[in-house]
Amino acid sequence: MNCLSCVNASPLDSSYDRTQQLSVYDNEGYSAQFGLVKKNRGDLSPCPVADVAQMNFTQMHERLRVELLRRIERGTVSVSLLARQTGFGKSHLSNFLHNRGQLSLEAMDRMLAAQHLAAADLLPATCNSSQWRTHEESGAVPLVSHNAALFDPHIRPTAVQSMLHLPPKALNGLRSRATPARRAWQRFVAVRISPSDALPMDPLVLPEALAVIDRHYNSLIPYRPSRPNLCAVRDGAHLTLRYADYLSTRLVLRPLSIKFPVDLIELGPAASPGEYIAGRVVLIINEP
Repeated sequence: MNCLSCVNASPLDSSYDRTQQLSVYDNEGYSAQFGLVKKNRGDLSPCPVADVAQMNFTQMHERLRVELLRRIERGTVSVSLLARQTGFGKSHLSNFLHNRGQLSLEAMDRMLAAQHLAAADLLPATCNSSQWRTHEESGAVPLVSHNAALFDPHIRPTAVQSMLHLPPKALNGLRSRATPARRAWQRFVAVRISPSDALPMDPLVLPEALAVIDRHYNSLIPYRPSRPNLCAVRDGAHLTLRYADYLSTRLVLRPLSIKFPVDLIELGPAASPGEYIAGRVVLIINEP
């Protein structure tokens, strides 16, 4: 990982719920002060949607259908799970998903609630690179779910669990190496690492650590010569942190701890390793 210069952030105003000294690891220990806003407030969105929201019922219905198909395709939900969550029959859901029937407004509300979606999430995102750069320069990084970090090009307001505030310009100057399609994604996101996911990378990654991911670096070419990249990798529908390498037709995921095995992901004939890499981990924040 790239060594970031960690300094004390500017004084925090009343909008912050807490700040504290945390250990920041980049193969060496550093100390940095950051602010974490726990609640998702409307004015903290890193990716505002359209200033004037315009979407009729038919458009909302279609966008919900497409979003559910996208989630089914990537393995985060199934028709059976949707049936259990909503109480709808599988045949009714199948007709809706295959555009052979429509949901009522009440049924759409139940579907949105079951998938933790809001109507605003179905609007097309209007983020642009200048907006992202503004947030990057201010050191504001959205803390999101693993699923959002893996699959969502633009982080929607309801997907932001809280905002991680790093020292201003802490993320400036990091080199990117991504495919053209990936460069259109919102660049930096943060995720929380569960105890079970942290163990293979102990002591670099401790339970409940925060990992900042650069989604504009999904290449296996080392950021620094002779040092492997620590990557956030998609393993099924799960995000995992590993040192990544490519061998033959397999993505090789190496843990830091020798107590855990090396994992292999078999790639399809038309797949590239970059499709499985959410990004390079540029910063790890372990609570003391």
